[in-house]
Amino acid sequence: MTIQRMDNVLIVVDDLDAVIAFFVELGMELEGKGPLEWRGAERVIGLDDVRQDVAMLRVPDGHGRVELAKFHRPKAITPEPKHAPANTLGLRRVMFAVDDIDDVVARMRAHGAELVGEIVQYENVYRLCYVRGPEDIVVGLAEELG
Repeated sequence: MTIQRMDNVLIVVDDLDAVIAFFVELGMELEGKGPLEWRGAERVIGLDDVRQDVAMLRVPDGHGRVELAKFHRPKAITPEPKHAPANTLGLRRVMFAVDDIDDVVARMRAHGAELVGEIVQYENVYRLCYVRGPEDIVVGLAEELG
């Protein structure tokens, strides 16, 4: 048996509204937001006495999602170092295909995002960049050429 699809990626955040606004400006659609009151979640994630708010955002084609979680209890743990470089072990970024990378970067900058490096062209195939948004979330952007 094989997997069917990648359903979502979870990002734990402190400022849920700011991160939602960042991903909505990127082009994602907010499916829902609210407290997660299902006690079974504690058994799934292996934590006791959990109180959290969650938001689910989906890409326009509906084939991918980003889940955001704001933990009220237990308090979220801040990783070290805060601005981890790209060669740090673990999940470093999520990549999105975009129509116009320059427009997306300009819109994201209005939300406080910064380029990690610069926009570069890979052969005659893609223009690529990494953008650091609120809470040091790094997203990759890829504009297909041609």
